[in-house]
Amino acid sequence: MLLKHGYHDLGIQALLAATSTPKGSFYHHFKDKEDFALQVIDEYMQHAHAGLDVCLGDTGSPPLERVRRFFVLTQQNYQKEGYMGCLLGGLGQELSGVSEVFRHKIEGCFSEIAKRIAVCLEEARKNGDIPADSDTRHMASLLVDCWEGAALRSRLRGNAAPLTAMLDFYFHSAIIR
Repeated sequence: MLLKHGYHDLGIQALLAATSTPKGSFYHHFKDKEDFALQVIDEYMQHAHAGLDVCLGDTGSPPLERVRRFFVLTQQNYQKEGYMGCLLGGLGQELSGVSEVFRHKIEGCFSEIAKRIAVCLEEARKNGDIPADSDTRHMASLLVDCWEGAALRSRLRGNAAPLTAMLDFYFHSAIIR
């Protein structure tokens, strides 16, 4: 519901009605709407980390394939959800200018994803799959940034074309100099 409606347009009453949750139960688990959204982000990140673990931890595949696989699986999840995009990206766009709490939280999430991808890209660098002088931390951060832009465009268009084009460009053009 946060992804579909956004933070500001999601009312607590609508959330309670959709989940058949009594108001008291909501406030037993969450201090307020902000606390609820921050906990949703934490849950979202648990799923992101699980996906990263599955993909990046598959040492039977080359590192670049593992990184791309994470994004392909994420793209498949976006498709199942009707190309609503990334919760972090959506909330980040909506809230980063008005809430330091959300700005820092979401930036930290993106940084953690990039950090984990950089480890796999570093393995690719050491294997000679990407140039030896590659800055894998920068490459990983750029990949996350590009993905988020493509996720927004995918949401706007309602299809996977921007996501696929971005991945193809990154893995076929940007990595190979």
